Amino acid sequence: MTQKIRWGIISTANINKALLNPIRQATRSELSAVASRDGQRARDYAAAENIPKAYGSYEEMLADPDIDVVYNPLPNALHKEWTVKAAQAGKHVLCEKPLVTNLADLAAVEAAANANGVTIFEAFMYLHHPQTRKALEMVQAGKLGTVQQINSWFHFYLPPERSSNIRLSAPLEGGSLWDVGVYPNSMAIVMAQAGAPAEVWASQIVGETGVDVGMRAQLRFENGIIAQISSGFRTPFREGTHIVGDQGALEIIEPWKPGLSGKESRMTLTLSTGGSTNIVTPAVDPYLCEVQAMEACILDGAAPLVPLTWSRNFLRSVLAIYESAKSGQIVKL
Repeated sequence: MTQKIRWGIISTANINKALLNPIRQATRSELSAVASRDGQRARDYAAAENIPKAYGSYEEMLADPDIDVVYNPLPNALHKEWTVKAAQAGKHVLCEKPLVTNLADLAAVEAAANANGVTIFEAFMYLHHPQTRKALEMVQAGKLGTVQQINSWFHFYLPPERSSNIRLSAPLEGGSLWDVGVYPNSMAIVMAQAGAPAEVWASQIVGETGVDVGMRAQLRFENGIIAQISSGFRTPFREGTHIVGDQGALEIIEPWKPGLSGKESRMTLTLSTGGSTNIVTPAVDPYLCEVQAMEACILDGAAPLVPLTWSRNFLRSVLAIYESAKSGQIVKL
């Protein structure tokens, strides 16, 4: 293999735009191919985005020996099928979140990764960003003392008249929790450092297409930490994370896409003894961070920063949240 990894993208989805430039900016990556189920669409997209190769089927691209890694941004319900097929073709995979939506599919992805010796990880770009890594280091170093509570949220407005949007499609596993709620859910689990929560309680708002357009959940971890998370499609845009300990509280103002606008990102640490400190992270594209993480895995043998063991904890929590929201009962994991 060359000292650059060659990327192929499955589909011409709009979400690709976040990754095209980062792949080109990464010094050890090349953007080599795009595949669509419509050959003309693939060719038009490749021409518009200056991508060398275009394929009229996903299978055709997976058969190309000159593709090393696949980016899978397909609808949630298709993640497992094409991630497994890519692995079976010997390709590494960066798969959009959520990686899968049930535990059987996760087991299939894990088995495919192990059997074929490839790296697969979930595209939580913010978990690869220096701001989030710094926040985790601060928690691990005891800068906040004993963490007691984590509050985290991600909402934006998606009007009912856009009911054809895949985020609102029940057959394609839509819903606010699967779309944006997985961010505060994963943040809480990573910062709590106790695996999946021991129990969850949740309440949802179900929209006109049958998926949740609002989700509120409380997670209790074995180490005593309580997390309160929320997501939604029917409020103005809002985001944030607060991690509260007995010696300090950390406010992450822009947790999900820090640095994307080209501006530095800031966290604020407030101490129980008084006073506060701003922690500034220079502007870094979070999508570039996940591309570089894949480079390190393939070319340097590094371990994924977001391993499949983390994805299992994230998934178990989301499934429990949905179960609780539907039943109205506390769910123990």
